[in-house]
Formats: sequence, C-alpha cells, structure tokens
Amino acid sequence: MSSARSAVGSGSEGAEATSASTAASTAAMVAAVLGVLGLLAFAAVNIVFEGTGRFAAGPLAAYASGLSVMNWLVVGLKLFGAVVLMLSVSRRATAFAPNTMTLLLWGAFGTFAVYALGTVAEAAVLATGIAGSPDDIDAAGVAYLLGAVSFAACFGVVAISYSRRTRWRAVPIVAGLLGAPILLAGILVLAPALLVALGVMPPL
Repeated sequence: MSSARSAVGSGSEGAEATSASTAASTAAMVAAVLGVLGLLAFAAVNIVFEGTGRFAAGPLAAYASGLSVMNWLVVGLKLFGAVVLMLSVSRRATAFAPNTMTLLLWGAFGTFAVYALGTVAEAAVLATGIAGSPDDIDAAGVAYLLGAVSFAACFGVVAISYSRRTRWRAVPIVAGLLGAPILLAGILVLAPALLVALGVMPPL
C-alpha cells in the first residue's frame, strides 16, 4: 500500500512539475499583456493616420500612396506581434511549433533592440550637433524611441521565459537574432525601394 501511495504521489508531483514547467512566469505574463496593449496602441496611431489622411497634403503629399502602404504593413506587423505575444504565454504554447515561436520571439526582440539602438544613436548625433540640431528631436521621435525600448524589453522577457520552458533551442534563437537586422532593413529600406520601383511613389 505504501509503495502504491508513493507511486501515486510521485505521479502527482511529476504532473505538477510538468504543469509548472509549461506555465509562463508572472513576469512573462505581465510583459506580454503590456506588450500587446502597447502594440495595439501604436497600431491604432497608424490607423488614425490613415483615417485622417495625415499625409494626403503638405510636403509629403507626393508620397501619400507609398506611406499608406507602409502604414498598413506596419499595422499588420504590430497586430501579428501582439498575437505572438499572447500565444507564447498560453499553457499550450510549448506544444505547437516551438522552434517557430522561439524564432519569432527572439526575432521581434532583436528587431526592436536594433531599432532602439539606432534611434538612440541618431538622437545622440542630433543632440551633439554632429548632424542636424537638437531642435530636430521632437516628441514623436522620443515616443517611438521609448516604444521601441519598451517592446524590446517585453519581447525579451517573454522570449527568455518561453525559451526556458522549451529547453533553450539555440538554432531558432540565433536565427531570430541574426534575422532581426534583415527584417528591419526590409521594412525601412527594401519595402520603400520596391514601392519606388513599382511607381507607387517617387524616389526618396
């Protein structure tokens, strides 16, 4: 009887341990919620730009069509990022395509981190007068910088938690981090160049 109880006890403890190992940490849950709310808020800003025709007049009017395409592209990426964050902290997240989820989380972290570092470097250049002037640093630029830093932190916390739960898969982590600059270049350089090539907007 005692051996049977021990076996039952061991099985219960093992099940509890397994359940705990697949549960996201509290920090990851909080980071995921904050990240989702932030991404939705920033996506809403882009949607407002479209709804109000922000770029339809003024010095950027010639680029309005191209900027509209880029706006919707960014909205799609932000919404996709929000979905990834929420899925990654669910209890069943580790059971489905862990390599893909790891790649996406670390790729998003790397993308926001690189963007934040680049924005900080740009701000430093403007603040010191090496190029431009401190007056070129506006509230929108500061908001985007703080947003990038916040999103990098959120994705970083969630990525670490998820990787811990899936036993640290090195290949997708490295692939995600290495792919981050490529994704950023695609959004900031290749996509506008393609729009110019297609005649959607004039050369920059």
